[in-house]
Amino acid sequence: MRRPLPTIEQFVQGIRSGNRVVLGQAITLVESARPDHQALAQEIIALLLQSTDHQSPIHQSPILQSLRIAVTGAPGVGKSTFIEALGTLLTGQGQSVAVLAIDPTSSVSKGSILGDKTRMERLSASELAFIRPSPSGESLGGVARKTRETILLVEAAGYDTVIIETVGVGQSEIAAHSMTDVFLLLLLPGAGDELQGIKRGIVEMADILAVNKADGDRVKLANQARAFYLNATHLLPPAPSGWTPKVLACSAEQGTGIAEIWQTIREYRDFTLANGYLHENRRQQAGYWLREALQAGLHTAFFSNPAVREKWAAVEPEVLAGKMSPFAAAEMVLGVFVKNRSVEGKFGHDSGLY
Repeated sequence: MRRPLPTIEQFVQGIRSGNRVVLGQAITLVESARPDHQALAQEIIALLLQSTDHQSPIHQSPILQSLRIAVTGAPGVGKSTFIEALGTLLTGQGQSVAVLAIDPTSSVSKGSILGDKTRMERLSASELAFIRPSPSGESLGGVARKTRETILLVEAAGYDTVIIETVGVGQSEIAAHSMTDVFLLLLLPGAGDELQGIKRGIVEMADILAVNKADGDRVKLANQARAFYLNATHLLPPAPSGWTPKVLACSAEQGTGIAEIWQTIREYRDFTLANGYLHENRRQQAGYWLREALQAGLHTAFFSNPAVREKWAAVEPEVLAGKMSPFAAAEMVLGVFVKNRSVEGKFGHDSGLY
């Protein structure tokens, strides 16, 4: 027989006290597609956001309860090994670390994105670390939104550093950038293929670039790549933060250069705290996710509306047969939605998005 869920008060108190089991249950609610679970999750998050009890030793401000770091890079660059090395360094200093994934399961291989969780054995063993894979089979937008909400939960649980891992380079990086304070791009040694499939836009988003696997015979190649990227960053437009991107080299496998990268992350944090960018960026990100939530809500309300589905089914054959313009058909379907929602509001039905 399945155990009953904790009450909202038990969830809130359990998360605030750092209970990992309760935290995991709350994240499961966030990831659930059930409306009752979503409603409960939003109540929990709302109560946690009202709390000013938790003040991280890093940030003495309720709006900056942790440092959020995005770690990205092309497949095979060593993101999991790097995150474990960085996380182990931090937990060794007594800091707590949460590692979250942002990508959905591959639609091609159906593979789990954070199978990495099983590979981070050293970090997983630490009581100061919490590692959570992303939900599988989700659209990027859904996973990104849930990752954003999960960040709020792990921050309320007192984690000092939240590391967001993405897989590959693409739209997930843009999502990661919209919910983190520091964007760290990992690169492979070897200046022969300098861009390595990395789009310029991703490089422009990076606050710190790190050439990984700088060990053994690859040290020379890593130094060449580092010099190339160092020159390339000088050609980029100025960052809104006022920070000049730093380029470093490291070997996550051997643990070299990791402390220097963490020191650079701290320098970036201090720099953006001092000039106000870190706070303003958090504010802008909150606005971005408000817009994303509204768009998602409208999408759900529109496509779940029976009148919309009926009208769509009626006009689609006309469009496919070339008898009606797609734009005229869209206007008709939208008109049905607006009229239907107006009637619901007039007669006292729920006219909200959900």
